[in-house]
Amino acid sequence: MTTYRLQVNGKPHAVDTDPDTPLLYVLRNDLALNGAKFGCGLGQCGSCTVIMDGKPVMSCLVPVSSVGTRAVRTVEDLGSSDKPGVLQQAFIDEQAAQCGYCIAGMIMQATALLEKTPAPTDAQIRAHMSPNLCRCGTHMRILRAVRRAADVLAKGEKR
Repeated sequence: MTTYRLQVNGKPHAVDTDPDTPLLYVLRNDLALNGAKFGCGLGQCGSCTVIMDGKPVMSCLVPVSSVGTRAVRTVEDLGSSDKPGVLQQAFIDEQAAQCGYCIAGMIMQATALLEKTPAPTDAQIRAHMSPNLCRCGTHMRILRAVRRAADVLAKGEKR
């Protein structure tokens, strides 16, 4: 076991774990941040997507030893059930979640896109969201939710 000092959602955390423990397990088991989900464990579904230094990463593939001082953000950083963030509200408004399992990863993937490209084209949204899978088939609603959030943000509302 080694102690790792992580910056998650703007707060410092120290965790004792093995170096090859996936970041996903540290987030869920040590920090009680359960938004990111275990889907496939192979980086093929995106349910575990978080943002690390502004880029979406599949946390099931990131060993905690490689995080270092990079800032990690999870869906819990974007809002709450009482006060959802813009993307979260857009997903609610578009009824983009069916079972809900993939949605935190989808929202984090979309957050990374909108932070880098505030006014994406539909083609850019599709391309950026393509690593994340929804087994319920709500992809069209998800795309509409990302478009809705981009439009809201373009009007100057806060994330």
